[in-house]
Amino acid sequence: MTGGPLFVSSGDLIADRRYKWALDHAARGDLAGAADILVQTVELVPAFATAWFALGAIRDNLGDHAGAIAAWRKARDADPEDYHGARLQLARLGAGAVTPAMTEVYVRRLFDQHAETFDQSLLERLDYRGPAVLLAAVEGAAARPLRIGSMLDLGCGTGLAGAAFRPYVDWLAGVDLSPQMVAKARAKGLYDRLAAAELGEFLGAEAEARARYHLIAAADVFVYVSDLAPVAAAAAAVLAPGGLFAFTVETHPGEGVVLQQTLRYAHGAAHVRAALAGGGLAALHLAEASTRTEKGVPVAGLVVVAGASTAPASAVSSDG
Repeated sequence: MTGGPLFVSSGDLIADRRYKWALDHAARGDLAGAADILVQTVELVPAFATAWFALGAIRDNLGDHAGAIAAWRKARDADPEDYHGARLQLARLGAGAVTPAMTEVYVRRLFDQHAETFDQSLLERLDYRGPAVLLAAVEGAAARPLRIGSMLDLGCGTGLAGAAFRPYVDWLAGVDLSPQMVAKARAKGLYDRLAAAELGEFLGAEAEARARYHLIAAADVFVYVSDLAPVAAAAAAVLAPGGLFAFTVETHPGEGVVLQQTLRYAHGAAHVRAALAGGGLAALHLAEASTRTEKGVPVAGLVVVAGASTAPASAVSSDG
């Protein structure tokens, strides 16, 4: 999932109008004309990040990668919080940090703008099956009829994973960075608690409050997280004794983490295991599994269920 350019006004009415005029040209297929107008626009307001970003995208579509890189560097410099994702585009073209972390404002904007059509897009266009894959893996790890006391749906989105797990959970909490996604999840009436917050900050606050969860699950969340080590450690800190940490990632056959052309991260199996170990966790189940299909091809992925490396018998197992 990628978002269109986020419009942030330049503060100059004429420049803003030129920007919108350029987009009209691009929509009609006149990319060269749109690029010319955007060049004039940024000459008028050199710190107009939105226009620089759009110029980079148009040059990229025209095959002018050097020009795209130059424009996206200007967008990056004018937009320190990276609302538009210029650093990711630079990384995609090999012109920046290889795996830059996505900023909170970028991810929040991305999901806020897709909240209205999120379920339909995933389920109807991408054959999305992340919650079912995750549920099957947890059931296998539990090895008994599934009963979960408390569960945290990490990066809950609109509640697709919550719907899959709810029949097996006594108390269900969800957290997501996007307020619009959380609003969609709340409307489904699945959760006992919902919060709009950054995942690491939320887990840190839960640890301070001595909260404990029998299951922490993250379905297709970590494709937007470059380094899994911090979130694995934070999740481990709020697991109940015998609790499980279950998640999916997209993967690749090499080492470490790569930023894909889709602007989602793919994590190698060794990175996953090392991140878990750093948090005192170990994989109880790690297997290849695809959670979506794009362009008719299943996207390579992993499904992981982890517990404390010296864990007692699983708390996610008994049917009471």
